[in-house]
This record gives sequence, C-alpha cells and structure tokens, in this order.
Amino acid sequence: MPELPEVETIRKTLKKLVLNKKITDIEVYWGKIIKHPDDIEHFKHIVINQTIHDVKRKGKFLIFELDTDMLVSHLRMEGKYSVSQTGLPRDKHTHVIFNFTDGTSLNYNDVRKFGTMHVFSKADYLAVKPLNQLGPDPFEEDYNLKYLKEKLLKTTRYIKFALLDQTIIAGLGNIYVDEVLFKAGIHPEKRANTLNTTQIEAIFNNSYEVLNEAVKQGGTTIRSYVNGDGEMGLFQQELFVYGKEGQPCKNCGDTIEKFKLSGRGTHICPTCQR
Repeated sequence: MPELPEVETIRKTLKKLVLNKKITDIEVYWGKIIKHPDDIEHFKHIVINQTIHDVKRKGKFLIFELDTDMLVSHLRMEGKYSVSQTGLPRDKHTHVIFNFTDGTSLNYNDVRKFGTMHVFSKADYLAVKPLNQLGPDPFEEDYNLKYLKEKLLKTTRYIKFALLDQTIIAGLGNIYVDEVLFKAGIHPEKRANTLNTTQIEAIFNNSYEVLNEAVKQGGTTIRSYVNGDGEMGLFQQELFVYGKEGQPCKNCGDTIEKFKLSGRGTHICPTCQR
C-alpha cells in the first residue's frame, strides 16, 4: 500500500502534470471506486467542467482541488495515477479516466480495485468521512510531542498497532512503522501505555525523520509502486529491517527476523529491539 512518502511523491509528480487542466469527460469502468456521491452520473455531473487548481495530501489521501469541490482519492493497496494522450487503448486495470480539454487524460489504474474516490464541497471535505477521522501526520503542526504522548499513553495496544492507527498518526503504514520502531529501539509488541518519555520522544522524532528521508528518495518501491511518471522510489535501499529478514542488522550484525503480529508481517532486530 502506498504510504505517506509514496503518496507525497505522487502528489508532487501530478502537480507538474495536471494543474490548470479542465475536465471535459469522465469514464468510469469500475463504479465501486466512486464512494461519494454514490451515483456515478451525479459524480460526473459535479466534476465535469471543473479545473484542477492544486493537488494536496492528508495522510495517505490525495486531494484534487477543483473550482468549487475537492476530489478525495485513496490508492489503497495498488492504486496509481498516470497521464497520457486521450483516446489511447485502455489498460484492463484502468478504471477511471478524467479527460481534459488539452487532449490529455488522467488515468486511475488499480489491479485490486480497492481504491476510493469521494467528492465534497470545499467547505465540507475536512469535516466529513474519511478525512475527519484522521489524526495529524508528522509534517503537520498539530503533530507534536505532547499530542503523541497523550494518545499513546491512553491505549494498551501493542505500539505497532497504535502507530498504524490513522486516527493517531496519519500516513504511517507497515513499512515505516517497522522502520520507526527499529530506529527508536522499541519492540513492536511493547504496550503503548508502558512507554517512557524517552521512548515516546524517539518515536516522535523518528516518525518525522524516516518519512522525510523517504520523501526525498521518492518513496519505497515494494512490488508495484511507481510515481505519476512511472518511476520507482529509491528508499528501499535505505531500509534497515523491512524486507531484510535473514540479513545482518546494519547496526549490530544480528540477524533480522520476521514474524506475524496479528496477521501483519513484522520485522525486527532481536538485539536492537529487545
């Protein structure tokens, strides 16, 4: 699943490709992607003839700013966007196409068909689901040490699952939670409410630092992720534990382990994260 760094990289790429383009038509080939309004023709009626003025992001959501509305898009497991000339043969996994007046199209491709699109007015989009359920992400002002400490000390969940909770921190997924906990020296099965101040500070600082570095590297390519230009990310070269099972730890030389934690693949160094 694209996490914050991948979505931020896609956002930056799309800003170069779709700004100030007016939508003349929308082709929908898998209607379940359209969540609000749930009537496809109503969705088209709202969006057609509007112009894309900006591409924003909140957590893992892309937000296309139109004339009067916001198009909120979640890529889920394998969603991706690309821009092409209008009228080219459609790939079987391309499920929504936004055609522009300049003869180009924005194509939404999703092999697993899990992605979602919502359209809301500019006045309402942050006040309703799904965005109103998100906590701050580590690049927002509301993300601060006091906030994180209060949230983590209120839950008895494993720290891994507290950090995966998008209502606490938006944008972190399985890859980056494993990396943050390794950098912080914390085992993923430690209960969040048992953390001390030093450990919470380490999570706070490393959440920003890991994500910031991943954004600089264009995200992490695991399986199918590419940005809007079709380019892979490079941060997989910087990973310490995720996907490194059986390899020596870069810090201590012990062997990286992988195990299932409530069904989620989890990577640790048994020495660095006792």
